[in-house]
Amino acid sequence: MALTPYSSARDEFTDLNTEMIFLDANENPFQTEVNRYPDPWQRDVKAVLAEQKGVKAENILLGNGSDEVLDLLVRAFCEPKMDHVITLPPTYGMYKVLAEINDIENREVPLTSEFEPNVSEILKSANLNSKLLFICSPNNPTGNSFSEKNIKTLLENFSGLVVIDEAYIDFSDKKSWLGTLNDYSNLVITQTMSKAYGMAGIRMGICFASTEVISVLNKIKPPYNINELTQKSAVERLLNIKLLNLEINLITEEKRRLSKVLLQVKFIQRIFPSDANFVLVRVDNAALRYQQLLENGIVVRNRSSQILCENTLRFTVGTPAENTQLIETLKTMKS
Repeated sequence: MALTPYSSARDEFTDLNTEMIFLDANENPFQTEVNRYPDPWQRDVKAVLAEQKGVKAENILLGNGSDEVLDLLVRAFCEPKMDHVITLPPTYGMYKVLAEINDIENREVPLTSEFEPNVSEILKSANLNSKLLFICSPNNPTGNSFSEKNIKTLLENFSGLVVIDEAYIDFSDKKSWLGTLNDYSNLVITQTMSKAYGMAGIRMGICFASTEVISVLNKIKPPYNINELTQKSAVERLLNIKLLNLEINLITEEKRRLSKVLLQVKFIQRIFPSDANFVLVRVDNAALRYQQLLENGIVVRNRSSQILCENTLRFTVGTPAENTQLIETLKTMKS
């Protein structure tokens, strides 16, 4: 890529911890804790992530939420009106939206009835203009992790970048694909601080990829895309591993309790296995049940509009008290 990225003042002088008089970036000199521009390379955050995830800092890119990371991938590697991406519905809806925003064709290859990638159909739909394959595992909204064999086959046979969205990986007992990052040059992994880390409000997405891919993305990312408050909050949360693990364990225990009790609700026809912090269930009438829950002060997600998800509701696992209220409400709802 021939693009010359914007060079900010903080690119030219990077030792922000040194006591200096900063007259280079036209900032307000009076201390407000955020009067200085943030580190454009988020070095402190990446240092912690690199140590915890077992990767090098140069293999990490941070975005204003995972959506910015995904958008950067589409803009960097897809030519409008020429290239295309492949998505596997039912899946995270932003893949399709970002393709449309960037004038990129989105080729949809639905999952099988068992909510697994249809590998043969994916490879049949691909050609030299297939630049990105989006795989959400554990998948949203179905909750299941895709088989290692299927993903490995796609990594070895898809000519473009394979983007594995691991937003919910912290709730799964399956291994992250991070351990294979050096084995596949076309592998890109995205994670987030919005789910298990409980930091949806700070908007931080994480991209792990080869240095070649990261280098391209760094050229087109906004210079200060991660603000100072977000960086500080992220480091603080990342270092509090003990609390994080306690919360993940509690959510997992509550998901088991919720799934067990849901079996007793007469109008729930099926509970799908979940490696995420939510449960997808099939009911007799999703529109009716959604409205009844709403009238009882409980907001869930009706996923019935998505392929293979007819009459389904998605329940995020809440606090023990919230889950108890959901259970009690479901049991009292009339058929």
